[in-house]
Amino acid sequence: MKLLVLGGTRFVGRAVVADGLAREWEVTALNRGVTGVLPAGTTALRADRTSSEELERALGDATWDLVVDTWAGAPRVATTAGRALAGRAKRYGYVSSSSVYSWGSHVDETSPVVEGDPLADDGEYAALKRGAELGVLETFPDALLARVGLILGPYEDIGRLPWWLDRVSRGGRVVAPGRPSRPLQYVDARDLAAWLLSGLSTGVAGPVDVISRSGHATTAELLEACVAVTGSGAELVWVDEARLQAAGVEPWTQLPCWVPETQEFAGFLEADTARAADTGLICRPVEETVEDTWTWLQRDGLPAQRPDRPVHGVPPDLEKQLLSRS
Repeated sequence: MKLLVLGGTRFVGRAVVADGLAREWEVTALNRGVTGVLPAGTTALRADRTSSEELERALGDATWDLVVDTWAGAPRVATTAGRALAGRAKRYGYVSSSSVYSWGSHVDETSPVVEGDPLADDGEYAALKRGAELGVLETFPDALLARVGLILGPYEDIGRLPWWLDRVSRGGRVVAPGRPSRPLQYVDARDLAAWLLSGLSTGVAGPVDVISRSGHATTAELLEACVAVTGSGAELVWVDEARLQAAGVEPWTQLPCWVPETQEFAGFLEADTARAADTGLICRPVEETVEDTWTWLQRDGLPAQRPDRPVHGVPPDLEKQLLSRS
């Protein structure tokens, strides 16, 4: 099988490349060659894909069985790539996001989505992802759209699980948000990659919410795994939602992976992901995801802050304030 990955050096793209190589496929990755290093055995094509001329030149006249695109910026770029590969790839997969669903309406793949423009150059994240979906579908109507939610695992450069591991590794009393048994819903990047390549090769098409069942792990299980793998002896201090809200804590960013269970976030992390399971998604235990992420961080250190993502983690002063009342 011949696989082309558009990107391939960061987080999800890296996991897709690694999974393709593990299958002994012919893997090609197209990127600028600026971030990360491709594994041995990968064919590298160099281009700034925001330039259609550079993209066309790098692609040449090659053909592929499968293409995976992880683009998260202007939909125009994803649309252009799809058009450039028309007639030269059998199947196309796009890593989208569950953010495309209208806020507060997400139940499963049939839920309403936001508007998107396939030729847009900027906009809100949800509209960008939806626009890219539409652009890909213009050329590949049977494309596989992986609508992912929270993604964790080694090489995460967003800063969620790395922040928790770094904070817990420093020991002491650590703010643990909300209800310990609060169900989480996420996917390890490696499980996403394995599902995506298997789905493309077996004919799965259309949108799929590629995340675990709700409750595959809980907040307590995630954080307790962080304490265990770091060996820090940190004490998890559980702070309820009312106190977090009163203190002005920002869900999802200041306390990564967590959101309240009420008001505008009601139903969040509770989507029906039966189609993902029915099409082959297998999610590894949270302990394995945490341990492997910690192993990576110990080897490579914390990743640099991405300019296109917010800084994650509770500020020390706010953490001190919360802990002083517990």
